[in-house]
Amino acid sequence: MTDNHKKIRDFLTELLRDKGDPLPFADNEPLFSSGRLDSLNAVKTVVFLEKEFDVDFSAIGFDQELIDTVDALIMLT
Repeated sequence: MTDNHKKIRDFLTELLRDKGDPLPFADNEPLFSSGRLDSLNAVKTVVFLEKEFDVDFSAIGFDQELIDTVDALIMLT
């Protein structure tokens, strides 16, 4: 597991815990489209990616699919 992968998984795990969802998740499991995470969590995720990894959503545009899974998030970093 790379450092980026660990940072992303730790971040998403904390978001899920804050929502009372301690269940594990796979890297290819949809977290937003499945309803486990909501639109407020999407905003937090975008801010996290912009701060931690310099992802520029103003340049690439935002689509929920870009942040729906750990695998998708890793592709952005």
